[in-house]
Amino acid sequence: MNSKQLKILAIDDTPANLALLGLALQDDYQIQIATSGAKGLELALDEPPDLILLDIMMPDMDGYETCRRIKASPLLKDIPIVFVTALNEIQAEALGFSLGAADYLTKPISIEIARLRIRNLLQREQFRQELQRREAGQRLAASVFAHTHDSVVITDSENRIIDVNAAFSRITGYAREEVLGKNPSILKSGRQSAEFYKAIWQSLNAHDHWSGELWNRNKKGEVFAALTSISVVRDDDGKIHHYIGLSADITPLKNHEYDLERIAHFDPLTGIPNRVLLADRLAQALAHTHRAGNHMAVCYLDLDGFKPVNDQFGHEAGDQLLIEISLRIRDCLRAGDTVARIGGDEFVLLLLDFNDTRECEAVLERMLCKVAEPLSIDDNQVCVSASVGLTLYPDDLASADTLLRHADQAMYVAKQRGKNRYHLFDQELDRIALVRGETLTQIESALLNNQFELYFQPKVNMRLGKVLGAEALIRWRHPERGLLSPAAFLPDIEGTELVIALGNWVLARALDHLQTWQDMGLNIAISINIAPRHLLHQDFVDTLKTGFAAHPQLRPHCLELEILETAALEDIGRVTAVMKECQKLGVGFALDDFGTGYSSLTYLKALPADTLKIDQSFIRDILGDPEDLAIVAGIINLTAAFHRQVIAEGVETDEHGLLLLKLGCDNAQGYGIARPMPAADLPAWISHWHPNREWLEKSHPQAGAAEK
Repeated sequence: MNSKQLKILAIDDTPANLALLGLALQDDYQIQIATSGAKGLELALDEPPDLILLDIMMPDMDGYETCRRIKASPLLKDIPIVFVTALNEIQAEALGFSLGAADYLTKPISIEIARLRIRNLLQREQFRQELQRREAGQRLAASVFAHTHDSVVITDSENRIIDVNAAFSRITGYAREEVLGKNPSILKSGRQSAEFYKAIWQSLNAHDHWSGELWNRNKKGEVFAALTSISVVRDDDGKIHHYIGLSADITPLKNHEYDLERIAHFDPLTGIPNRVLLADRLAQALAHTHRAGNHMAVCYLDLDGFKPVNDQFGHEAGDQLLIEISLRIRDCLRAGDTVARIGGDEFVLLLLDFNDTRECEAVLERMLCKVAEPLSIDDNQVCVSASVGLTLYPDDLASADTLLRHADQAMYVAKQRGKNRYHLFDQELDRIALVRGETLTQIESALLNNQFELYFQPKVNMRLGKVLGAEALIRWRHPERGLLSPAAFLPDIEGTELVIALGNWVLARALDHLQTWQDMGLNIAISINIAPRHLLHQDFVDTLKTGFAAHPQLRPHCLELEILETAALEDIGRVTAVMKECQKLGVGFALDDFGTGYSSLTYLKALPADTLKIDQSFIRDILGDPEDLAIVAGIINLTAAFHRQVIAEGVETDEHGLLLLKLGCDNAQGYGIARPMPAADLPAWISHWHPNREWLEKSHPQAGAAEK
């Protein structure tokens, strides 16, 4: 029967509980949903499914009662029922199995295991149905007995073998003559208990039938799995005449099931537990530690120097290294401890049953020494070390997932402090990280909900009385805290992907505003601040090209990118390359906060920036601080020598402007000219702006005299 034709009926008052499982199964089976036990019965009776997934906890009629009614129906009684429940109690499972359930799936559901079990149950049901058909055929035609592919054993009323078919001999290795008159128990493997066989006889006596899996042993002593059906054949007086046993060798299927189980729970490279099995081991370890009243450690281990080995010698060498390291770690652990590989060169260790942290530290120190020993791979001697973070339970009384996260955080601290060491989780650092995480979530939500907007601060040429353009400055219109400046939120996203997302938003909105103003007849230039992480992102130049492609009427030189001088110096080679790519598009660059770096003079010539912005921290005090005045004068002279433009930030008074003009700096921005304003206000400000008369007079003394 093609699995595409098989139908699964899922009965659950909350279908979303089975949504992931349904999605995983829908390509292979027809999925039908019922939201109550009564509706499930109605659908099953109308068109019986091949398998039923049944939730236990449902209102009105729970899963147990639904199961009873299904099993009471002659039409539905043989359909396999799989209970899906969050209950994890032996009594609950025993009740379900006593009602005729075929299996249990416990929430949260492992999709791969669920798929395997459902497939096996459906295959078993197909085997059962096939075996039933064959049993009926055997009572009518003895010839079928001789030719069936499955093993057939016929015993008398005393369960002595009176006949077997060729398939029996093929599967078991016993010739017909060797088993005649003997009990089928000669095939027992010892894997199943006396209670198991007692239950078989109880079923035969009560129902004249039993079916299930038997683990048998062939003549060579090899154990094999047999899907077996035993039927009682009675004479006209109702007395037992003989028994018929049919078996199909399902050893390959069971081996496949075992392989899938192993793949699901063990790392295929190192053979140690994987993330899935780790979760189970961790849950058990927490329960054990709680009962025992002692301590356990959850440790997160990351190798130091693994990537260079992988890059230099190849992935095969890297795999050999991981295998050897996993063996070394395992050798250092005690009985009851666990090591799991959760990906790449990352491992998790569960150290159980210690009362003194020194016991845990001794294990970790021994392991760090062992991992750091040189090893030979393909005649190459390599060395790696490990950084370990750990947290102690119940001192850290957190959930399993949180304990892993805490250990992971501690591991990064160990890395930062020099590697090849361990570090104990710090609760206060975690509190700070949680607060930052909440802030990042709020910022991400604000971006999705359009709570950000751009303000613009004009930039002018004081000597000519001309507006040069404006700097775009982001603002967050917080629903509770009001309008927030960049200083209130940008430091929180430093080093995260939100820097790129927010930077792309600023770029797109700035181009939109430029287009709007150009359509109004206002042609100005806008500068935007670009974070170094954003500038060096692999897609930055392409993003810039895409933005201009969406606004084909804009002139590229209407956009200027401001980058921090200190950031540019951190990776001057890459920064310079990106700047040149952008300049090919016509985009200009300004070095922001110039003068705050340590190597300004050394690298100024190398950086292809058109403009230098003197940091406002120097401008603010030039009227009264000779040192700041000397710095500003030096920067202005420097820009002249290198033929760069210069603009001063933080011009707050007329006197600031006059002094800057005297020093040779014509361009400025600051509160003395205009505060940042909403985009909608900028065109009106430009049209109504009157240059500072004293600045113009100082710049053009003859013009001032003529006016008088």
